[in-house]
Amino acid sequence: MDRPLRWCLFTAVAAISFSVPSLASDCISLHEAGQHIGETKCVTGKVVRVKVGKGGVHFVDFCEDQLACPFTAVVFGHDLKDVGDVRQLVGRVVEIRGMVKMYDGRAEIILSRIGQIEGGAAMIPPLPKNYDAENRGHFSAGRLHPTKKPAKSKQVPASTATYGDVEEDQ
Repeated sequence: MDRPLRWCLFTAVAAISFSVPSLASDCISLHEAGQHIGETKCVTGKVVRVKVGKGGVHFVDFCEDQLACPFTAVVFGHDLKDVGDVRQLVGRVVEIRGMVKMYDGRAEIILSRIGQIEGGAAMIPPLPKNYDAENRGHFSAGRLHPTKKPAKSKQVPASTATYGDVEEDQ
């Protein structure tokens, strides 16, 4: 390997290794999230539990006492296919990236794609194909059937119309 090629490889590896720590350093703690409402931020913390609410909404909780926690991440049921099985994040330290919003007195980030989660995200498998978010963890068949063609209506043969006592030929 000649010297210029080695130097290019060294420079590329150095650039990558120096940029990775800078990405991690821009994350804030979940206790600071409320100070950044309306900003796109990275919030880091250890996932304590994932709770399923009405309509298949999944709440990623970072505190034992959910009501006293200053931050949560939310995944709506229709976004689970793009985010993955967030239930697998329990016990992992993760970084959540997105717009920090205020909802019900606490900061939150809405997750709509897997790329918003770093840390434990590499370990998130996709949802099982038959997972039904609205049934709180129950599984459904998840099979689509082709639509049935409408039955042909029986056509009445053309007949002569009768008006009163008179028949008319056609």
